[in-house]
Amino acid sequence: MRTVIPMFSCALVLLSAVGHAEPGTRYHLAQEVAIPGDEGWDYLTYDSAAARLFITHGTRVQVLDGSQLRLTGEIDETPGVHGVAIATDLGRGYITAGRANSLIVFDLKTLAVLARIPTSGDGPDALVYEPSTHRVLTFNGRGRNVSVIDTRKNEVIGTIPLDAKPEAAETDGAGHVYVDLEDKNSVAAIDAEHMTIAAVWPLTGCDEPSAIALDAAAHRLFSACDKAMAILDTTSGKQIATLAIGSGIDSAAFDATTHLAFASGGDGTVTAVREINPDKYAVVQTIKTKSGARTMALDTRTHRLFLVTAKYGPRPAPTADQPHPRPAIVPRSFELLVLEP
Repeated sequence: MRTVIPMFSCALVLLSAVGHAEPGTRYHLAQEVAIPGDEGWDYLTYDSAAARLFITHGTRVQVLDGSQLRLTGEIDETPGVHGVAIATDLGRGYITAGRANSLIVFDLKTLAVLARIPTSGDGPDALVYEPSTHRVLTFNGRGRNVSVIDTRKNEVIGTIPLDAKPEAAETDGAGHVYVDLEDKNSVAAIDAEHMTIAAVWPLTGCDEPSAIALDAAAHRLFSACDKAMAILDTTSGKQIATLAIGSGIDSAAFDATTHLAFASGGDGTVTAVREINPDKYAVVQTIKTKSGARTMALDTRTHRLFLVTAKYGPRPAPTADQPHPRPAIVPRSFELLVLEP
């Protein structure tokens, strides 16, 4: 029988995983932690330097201590919250509030909100902090563009048109930013300094990309779609490999120490892909999680993976206004899942 761990407990619940992995890389679902709140959620972000987990949940960001896995703070009034980016060198964090069309700046130590910056496009969703330029880029779903924010001025200094719906994004920290273009089955490479699109690379056998991860050292990009992961060479845009993964994918991560890439899906699985060398890849494990656990964050120090999910009630009958209604979340069922190697 599975046991839900109370908020202030560190006990472990060891559960089984399926698939096969090389010695020392097998992951298992080790902890389940109840988290307050019955709203929807989106991206998770782990700050390995400060050992803190940021969960975007409803209209707030919940902050957990990474070792005790207990709630230590919240950042409120983030309507339509989607993502969090950490700028350790600035001592600041950044949050996209999609319904407010704004980027929220907060202090990393106190979690106090410092500024609210209007974006130049509707529906800011994913975001990245690009450290070489000290700029934040927000990827605006309804606006189909990118807002570039100068972190010194706390204002938008440029807008990059995409003519596509952007999804997840990554940066190599050297001025290059990569973003999935969901409705164009492609990836755009952005020059953060000049605020231009350097290239657009089509994906083969990988439709509607929704998650992305990067091996900056090997110049390899992992773009994850429903049931497929495409691996690209970021120096040329060439597609190196395509691998079968789970479904309902919404997050990806790459661990530079273990050379494992991960893709998390709402089907209740995380697929682990080993980078054997920059031109050879293999699925080494399919880790059983829980249905709906589609978003994920990686702690690069402990190599743990964090996911969240909840239980859902029956789906309401469709109406003219809501032809595809979403089922309600079962109260007090929201939880954090921790995968450990």
